[in-house]
Amino acid sequence: MTDHMPEDLSAVGRDLRAYTDELRPQHPVVKNVSGEWVLLRHADVVAAALDHERFSSNVSHYLQVPNGLDGDEHTNYREIIERYLSPEALEPFIPVFTRVATDLVAQLPRGKVLDAVSEIGSVFAVRAQCEWLGWPAGLEPRLLAWMARNHGATRSGDRARMADVAQQFDEIIRSVVEPRRAAEGNAADDVTTRLCSEKVYGRLLTEAELVSILRNWTGGDLNSIALCIGVLLAHIAENPQLIDQLREFRDCEVDAFIDEVLRLDDPFVSNRRITTCPVRIGGQDIPSGAMVKLNWTSANRDEAVFKKNKFDAKGNAVRNLVYGIGKHICPGRLLATLELRIALQALLVSVQAVELAPNQQAEREVAPVGGFHKLPIVLT
Repeated sequence: MTDHMPEDLSAVGRDLRAYTDELRPQHPVVKNVSGEWVLLRHADVVAAALDHERFSSNVSHYLQVPNGLDGDEHTNYREIIERYLSPEALEPFIPVFTRVATDLVAQLPRGKVLDAVSEIGSVFAVRAQCEWLGWPAGLEPRLLAWMARNHGATRSGDRARMADVAQQFDEIIRSVVEPRRAAEGNAADDVTTRLCSEKVYGRLLTEAELVSILRNWTGGDLNSIALCIGVLLAHIAENPQLIDQLREFRDCEVDAFIDEVLRLDDPFVSNRRITTCPVRIGGQDIPSGAMVKLNWTSANRDEAVFKKNKFDAKGNAVRNLVYGIGKHICPGRLLATLELRIALQALLVSVQAVELAPNQQAEREVAPVGGFHKLPIVLT
């Protein structure tokens, strides 16, 4: 074990995959410059994620519904949220997402350099989420501008700047929540309106709870979907023979392909926990009250589990941690998979090739997210 990492994991320009690949064989647990204990190996990450008693999810100063909650409180809120993210609830949106993806792909220029993240991933994410939530299309420019500001704030590491950007997003959410609450049952029937009518502990969800849920569904998911699309298109551009294969795949095979690509290059870098008592894990004694990071990116590339990290969508599926594991597993994993599959299929039926732009460098993201900040590509 090393007491401190030689460099911060969030160092600008550092590829987190390469860095954790270097550390993991010798150091299952490391301590970063912020004093957080980072778990790097698959077995330890899984053990901590499943140990809800000793590794609490209540780590934030801000309300995070449901995954910042523990015990029965988490269960009660999660039951509400999962009603909106079940296969039955999402099925009516499949044609909606397909229309959004098809229209976007038709508008993309051919033979010119595009940024796969900002010009494809972000735009699709905003349009798809607005359709799902019942938000007005007129919010698109505001949401895209916020995503750009959020990227900049995240990369800067400036906590005050990040807090300001988070507050800006909460104001966007309030702009759609407040009119629905004021309408007292007369608002248009959509996911956001229905959520405003949900009750917990015999009372309506508070505005703070609604904002927290919708922040997770939008602020988190918009960036995640955009980053995932960047990772997927980078993989396809580097392996052009995949296009013809993917066109022939069944939906379930495309889903498995997506999960395996994201395992190898996981944009969801980590989640935090806080120890409720002294813990020994990965051969390291960690005190009570310590902040612990479950590094999904590293765990998903653990050679001891994934056989030298060879691409094997079927063989690696059962141990894939892209969406987490245990009762705090990402509740939006089905929504994300649907959107990514539909976006990818719409693109592949409309273009012959996805190529990395010549003479332009891709730029990696930095912690706390992974994937690409910019990925210049050309569609032909």
